[in-house]
Amino acid sequence: MARSRLTPERENELYTAVLDLLGEVGYEGLTMDAVAARTRSSKATLYRQWGSKAELVVRALRNDKPVHLDEVDTGSLRGDFHAVLRRSDDCQMEKNSALLRGLSHAVHTNPDLLQALRALLIEPEMTGLQKLLQRAVDRGEVRPDNPALSYVTHMMIGAFAARELVEERPVDREFLIDYAESVVFPALGV
Repeated sequence: MARSRLTPERENELYTAVLDLLGEVGYEGLTMDAVAARTRSSKATLYRQWGSKAELVVRALRNDKPVHLDEVDTGSLRGDFHAVLRRSDDCQMEKNSALLRGLSHAVHTNPDLLQALRALLIEPEMTGLQKLLQRAVDRGEVRPDNPALSYVTHMMIGAFAARELVEERPVDREFLIDYAESVVFPALGV
């Protein structure tokens, strides 16, 4: 889909409105009519630019990410993790966690949302994390046959899910740094 007709500023404005609406009404309650009304645009324009509600929502989430993992290379795995977390804001992390919790329920009845999440958000993040981990292997920080390499994504997703469930507290930078130091790095032999 060509989105070149929108300025980056207008695109960001649309994405912000989508995330605000998503937080207010959830995925099921979010409609293209509501997005069009909130952003003073036509529903036809939204469909022409994004094709579907699912793609618009996931692209808005992707656009809102403060850092892309494959952009970070400090020279060490620990440094990379810390750099990624330093670029994240606790308030934004809490907001994103709430949005993703809401979407995790919606994917069960919306296969198009699950497909968009996988293609536009999960796969790029996993690819970025794999590059980050491969650099650690290439530098000799992590053994290439370390079985935990296959589970780092699972560990990180688990940290997000479990914090809220077990402690009834939002995920924040301090927790994720402690989690990486206590769980991820030891599992990787770092």
